[in-house]
Amino acid sequence: MSLPPPPPGPTHGPADLAFDAALDDTELGAARAALAQGRWQAARSLLARTGDDWDRRGHRITVLALEPYSAAWAATWLLAEPASADAATLLALAEVRRALRGKDGPCRAREACHRAAALAPADPTPWLGLLMLERTLGGRREMVRIFEEVRARHADHHHAHHLMVARLAERRAEAGPDPLHEVYDFAHRAAERAPADSPLAVLPVVAHAERYRVLATGGFEAADPADSAHWSGRPARRTLEAAYDWWLEWEHDGHPRRLVDLNYLAHATCCVGRAAEAAALLERIGDHVTPQPWSYPSRDPATAFRQARERTLGMT
Repeated sequence: MSLPPPPPGPTHGPADLAFDAALDDTELGAARAALAQGRWQAARSLLARTGDDWDRRGHRITVLALEPYSAAWAATWLLAEPASADAATLLALAEVRRALRGKDGPCRAREACHRAAALAPADPTPWLGLLMLERTLGGRREMVRIFEEVRARHADHHHAHHLMVARLAERRAEAGPDPLHEVYDFAHRAAERAPADSPLAVLPVVAHAERYRVLATGGFEAADPADSAHWSGRPARRTLEAAYDWWLEWEHDGHPRRLVDLNYLAHATCCVGRAAEAAALLERIGDHVTPQPWSYPSRDPATAFRQARERTLGMT
C-alpha cells in the first residue's frame, strides 16, 4: 500500500490532549459557544445553512445537544418559532441527552423525538435521537425498528450505523469469541451495499474494535490491544487492509464524521503493528482525537493515544 503525503468547548486529558465532539467543524464550535450563552440564533443560522445534508445535520445537532442548557435554550427557541423543525429536533436530542444522563425519564425524550419527526418527516435526525436512547435504555428489537426508520430516510447514515455496530457487538458477550458474530455480518453487508465512496467502507474495522471492547471487558481478550489475539489474526489484518485501501482512494475531507473513522483506522493499524500506515493516519488526525476506540476496553483514552503515537513514531 502506498502512503499519501501528510497533510471550542473541548475536554482535556493527560498532556492537554483535547477531546472535542465538534471535531474540526469550526462553524459548529462557534454556534455551540453562542448557545451556551443563550444565543440560540447562531444555532438557528447554522442549521438553516446545513439543510438536508443528513450526516452533517445529525452531527451538528447531537453536538449542540451536549451543552448542559441546550434543552432550555431550544425550548425558548421553540416558543419563539413553534413550527421550527430545527428547534424541535434540537430540543428532542437535548432531551435524549438528559435522559441518558439520568436527569429525566426516557418517556419525555421519546415524545420530543416523535414531535420533531412529525414536523420534519424526511429528517432522520429525530429517529437518530430515538436510536441513541434505545442503544442504552431499550431492547434490540425496538432498536432495529428505529434503525430502519433512519435508513428509510438516509440509507447510509454514518452515526446510526456506528450505533448499531456498537449494540450488536454486545450480543452474547458471555459466550466468548465468535468469529461468525452477527456484528461482522451487519458491518460487511452495510459496507458492500453502500456506494463505492461511502465511509461505511470502514464499518468492518469499527465492528472489530467494538467486538474487542466487549471481549476484553469480559476477560476473553487481553486488556492491552497490543497483546490481544483479536488483532493479530488474519481477519483483523484483512479487514484493516481493505478499509485502509479504501481510505487511500476515497478519503473525503468534507464528511463531518470522517475523523471518527480515522481514529478507528489509526487505532487498528496501531493494534496490528502497521507503523507506516498508522503514522499517516495519526498525521491526518492531528489534534482531533476521539475517546473511542482509544479507551477500549477500559483505558484512559488520552494515555492510550499518546502511548500509541509514541510507539508508532518510534518505529517509523
